[in-house]
Amino acid sequence: MTKIDIDAGTRQWTAQIADSPSARDFLAQLPLDLTLTDYAATEKIATLPRPLTRDGAPAAVTPRAGEIGYYAPWGNIALYHKDGPRSPGLVLLGRIDELSADLASPGDVQVTIRRHDAAPEQN
Repeated sequence: MTKIDIDAGTRQWTAQIADSPSARDFLAQLPLDLTLTDYAATEKIATLPRPLTRDGAPAAVTPRAGEIGYYAPWGNIALYHKDGPRSPGLVLLGRIDELSADLASPGDVQVTIRRHDAAPEQN
């Protein structure tokens, strides 16, 4: 597992990213500056700069609150704040350490996602 930070201004979440081909492909894109938007009152999503591999991934999974997924048909990352439906093309990447109500707050969220051991850029 690799630890990442998801920074949203004064809010921060940490997550553990799995050791899978898709997760390693995701980690290779970090750091990322993304705008997370609400989707289906269940998750916050953002399109990644490039698609991730699905090598070795199951055909479908059922996401749970706190999980981070990659929805291959749309090329987006998803941070789940509620359990979601079984979804073909969804690949689980990891899990948020402590899910907070902040993630479920309505509206867009500007985030920077980086490896936990990488120092944030100073302006």
